[in-house]
Amino acid sequence: MEALVTSTVIVALAEIGDKTQLLSFVLAAKLKRKYAIMVGIFVATLANHTLAGYVGAWLAGLLSPLMLKWIIASSFFAFGLWVLRPDTLESDPKLHGRGAFVATLIAFFFVEMGDKTQLATVALAARYDALVAVIMGTTLGMLIANAPAVWIGAALAHRINMKAIRWIAAASFLALGVWTLASGGVRLY
Repeated sequence: MEALVTSTVIVALAEIGDKTQLLSFVLAAKLKRKYAIMVGIFVATLANHTLAGYVGAWLAGLLSPLMLKWIIASSFFAFGLWVLRPDTLESDPKLHGRGAFVATLIAFFFVEMGDKTQLATVALAARYDALVAVIMGTTLGMLIANAPAVWIGAALAHRINMKAIRWIAAASFLALGVWTLASGGVRLY
């Protein structure tokens, strides 16, 4: 349960103002089919974070516990600093000629590659011996953060204090890094 809750909260906070959330705004504005967009986000995130989770679990079995502990803690510290930098969507996703679901699935999957939430999924899967709970939590966190972007869009964006959210997310990642170093072992059962 701890892996599920931690993964959900960390990813939901990290996703606020992230480029994939900005992509959700763009997709909702261009495609108008909100249910198809949400299903596309869900499927893309589930696929992407499943891959990331397996990489994290594989690394946990490959590295010594001490090395893994320092790598994971360092990753969380880096994410804490990274989340303070606002993201931008560098280019307009190419959506022409595709349905809303397929366009969202493709765009979201590839924009999420190498993103802080994907890398956080790797670290969380390495941290916890609960792969399914981590994948469920990170996917749920992505949906929690992106659903308002799809459903409410620009009207909500102006009311969110993005700077405060980024600081809360940064503090959460930093606390998770400290907790990783302070705990006795890396893999939590």
